[in-house]
Amino acid sequence: MKLLKDKLFVKGLMYDAIGMATMAIPLVGPFLDLLWAPYAARKMGEMYPGRKGKVASVIVFLEEILPGTDIIPTFTLMYFYTFVWSKKKQPKAQVIEVEIIE
Repeated sequence: MKLLKDKLFVKGLMYDAIGMATMAIPLVGPFLDLLWAPYAARKMGEMYPGRKGKVASVIVFLEEILPGTDIIPTFTLMYFYTFVWSKKKQPKAQVIEVEIIE
């Protein structure tokens, strides 16, 4: 499981770097975002299946398509949200009382 998390983290960093790199290309960068936004959204959905992944796909699409928001590391934030910040709480142990009859 740890290996899977690490792969997702590295992939997320790569996708964030690519998304940010389009800002660095003058004149052409905004047009590259038109191609990159749907691809990034699809990849986010593949990396994080389920409802969280669908919501994150919409967010990453909007983040990539809107001008000036490419600096937000959406993939990295999703990784931290999934594996660091939203740890599921362990249920409390239940005590079972046993009465011994002699």
